[in-house]
Amino acid sequence: MGDTRQRLIDGAIETIRRHGITGTSARAIATTAGVNQALVFYHFGSVHELLEVACLTATEARVAPFAERLAEVSDLRQLLDLGRRLHAEERSLGNVTVLAQMLAAAQSDARLAKATSAALHLWIDPVERTLDRLLTGSPLAAVVDTAGLARAVCAGFIGLELFEGVEPAGAQAALDALSRLVALVEVVDDLGPVARRALRGKLRKATP
Repeated sequence: MGDTRQRLIDGAIETIRRHGITGTSARAIATTAGVNQALVFYHFGSVHELLEVACLTATEARVAPFAERLAEVSDLRQLLDLGRRLHAEERSLGNVTVLAQMLAAAQSDARLAKATSAALHLWIDPVERTLDRLLTGSPLAAVVDTAGLARAVCAGFIGLELFEGVEPAGAQAALDALSRLVALVEVVDDLGPVARRALRGKLRKATP
């Protein structure tokens, strides 16, 4: 029974990948999973519930190894490098298509919006914890909202994944711009104590 349930979850994700959210019906999912259509309703009650579970389950499976790799990151440059590798992996696996379809459907579906939001937080939360750790002791720590920054980073990479399908060179330019920002943060962190205090004061005055 557990195997059938997982086959349906995997089948739902693969069906979205192949046919988009509008082509993801109980029949299509069952065909992809290689099971009887009735099992969709036996295990999940509805296609809607299956999509909610599939969204969270598939994301959990992707985030788990990412979170382990995050624990090994020791600076912002390594974090960006990890983000680049993840970006390439997600695109090669076709997960960008699935995410885009779920986000589009969630705009007009409150239940899918809740499930998609929960899935996004599975990415956001470990990134936020990593940023908290990496920025400890930095002059920027007093003025950077790491919760907001983590969301901006994740939203930025989602946008880049979608943008790359339309304009690859532009997506690469955006990643290069992030690299330059990381270099700027490294310069700030290398400042002496007097310059750090002066910078911290200016940043506090400039921050609303």
